[in-house]
Amino acid sequence: MFISGIQQVGIGVANVHEAFKWYRQHFGMDVPMFEEAAEAALMLPYTGGQPQSRHAILALNMQGGGGMEIWQYTGRTPVPAAFQPQLGDLGIFIAKIKCKNVWDCFHDLRKRGVNMQTNPAPRPDGEEHFFVKDPWGNTFEVVGAKDWFSTGRPDLTGGMYGAVIGVSDMDRSVAFYAEMLGYDTIVYDKTDDFADWHGVDGGFGRCRRVLLRHAEKRKGPFSRLLGDTEIELVQSLERKPRKIFENRFWGDLGYIHLCFDITGMAEMKAFCAEKGYPFTVDSSGSFDMGEAAGYFSYIEDPDGTLIEFVETHKIPILKKIGWYLDLRKRSRPEKPLPALMLKALGLGRVKE
Repeated sequence: MFISGIQQVGIGVANVHEAFKWYRQHFGMDVPMFEEAAEAALMLPYTGGQPQSRHAILALNMQGGGGMEIWQYTGRTPVPAAFQPQLGDLGIFIAKIKCKNVWDCFHDLRKRGVNMQTNPAPRPDGEEHFFVKDPWGNTFEVVGAKDWFSTGRPDLTGGMYGAVIGVSDMDRSVAFYAEMLGYDTIVYDKTDDFADWHGVDGGFGRCRRVLLRHAEKRKGPFSRLLGDTEIELVQSLERKPRKIFENRFWGDLGYIHLCFDITGMAEMKAFCAEKGYPFTVDSSGSFDMGEAAGYFSYIEDPDGTLIEFVETHKIPILKKIGWYLDLRKRSRPEKPLPALMLKALGLGRVKE
């Protein structure tokens, strides 16, 4: 049993094709690993007990990093939060995007007319970062990164680098993300009113923030592409946080889950149950997603934030000629896929 990295961050949107266009134009998320319109029949604990029709696109940036699962309800109107979520509210509040150069990326996105929330500023570890919003109010943190799968394209950004997650009990959540997901290194643990967050919704006020990374390199078929990641936990000390998805369905507007690509789902199921975080959703074997297939499950963090696990079984390498890779046949599942095979995924890139 092992984790290869963050496979994707799920984003609930009102128009999947409009959102995919914006994310590929501004963040280089232009390789659709799969696109499928179907019924979400297994998420009943989080969809009102009823199957819900949806349209989803899993998009990648082939320079490296996790993907985006852009997800739209088609049988109902997706619902926004009834309040303005703020930093420290419970759940995924910000998705992290990796970039090659913070200032170059900042100037590029500003020229494009992107909604800039802050100027680049140092966070507690001295690394500079800044925040932007997409047209639908989702906040992204742009962070400099050193690990890249490829750098041959002019895009300044890569894929998903992690998330900022609001929690109610910092010590309990630090233990969860270390034990369950391998984020065992504390980069910083600080309490203050942080100037680098001023400009972000709810960014004023005292809070405790802890940045976590994984000490060991991830392994597995997609580890080269997904790369290193980080999780930042935030606990507000001046107000009582609200659940970002209170009284709403999974798949409604905003960040709906954080997904990890894993190998060894049966072992993961036993491990999670033993640690007191049993699967709340379990596809119980391979689940067909149109052009791809895998075994997926969900657990909740201590505040109910949804963590998805996906054991990938089949992916399209070159759909035009029917070239698919069956990962269940690999004799050494911990070994990364050859770089050339991973790069072939980019042959499905959507060009403007």
